[in-house]
Amino acid sequence: MSGAGRLTRLDVTAVIAALAAAATIVAAVLTVSAPARPGGPNGVSTAPVTPGQAALPATLTAADRRDCPAAAAACVDLARHLTWLQSGGQVTFGPVQMEPGPPGTRHQTPRGPFHVAWKAGPNFVSDIYHEPMPWATFFAAGGIAFHGGSLTRWSHGCVHVTLTAARYYNVHLPVGAEVVVF
Repeated sequence: MSGAGRLTRLDVTAVIAALAAAATIVAAVLTVSAPARPGGPNGVSTAPVTPGQAALPATLTAADRRDCPAAAAACVDLARHLTWLQSGGQVTFGPVQMEPGPPGTRHQTPRGPFHVAWKAGPNFVSDIYHEPMPWATFFAAGGIAFHGGSLTRWSHGCVHVTLTAARYYNVHLPVGAEVVVF
C-alpha cells in the first residue's frame, strides 16, 4: 500500500491479480478428476459409485438397456447412480445422476418393478422424516419417490435427483407408469 493507508491503482491491480491467481488454483484443485474406475463395454464404468460420486460419463450400457425393459417409463440403475425416462425403449430424458438409499440398510432403495401411485408439488414435506420432497413422484410402498434432493448424501430410500429432473419426472410420469429399479 502506498501512503498512509491509501490504496493506489497499482495496489488494487496487484490485489486483483493475486485474487485471480488464487481463484485459478482453487478451480484447478476442484476440477481434478478422481482416478478412473475400471471400464465396462466401450470404456464406460460399470463400477458402483458412492454418495456424491457421479457415474460419469452418463451414458447407458448394454446392461442398463437389458436390465430396464422397454415397457418401463422410468429406469433406476442403483449401481451406477443413474436414472432416465424412456418410451418404447428409447430414452426421452436423461440419463441423469441420482442418489438412492444406502445399500444393505433399512433405508436401501427397493429393487423391482413398481408403478407411479401419486404425485406431489414443489412444497411437499415428508410426514415421516419431516424433510422437503419437492416434486415427489411416489412409486413404491413406504413413501419411496423420485424427488428433488441431495446428490451428495444417501436418501432414506427415495431416488434423489436435481430439482429440474424431479419436476420433469413429476410432469412426464403419469400415475400408473411403470418404474423399474435394478
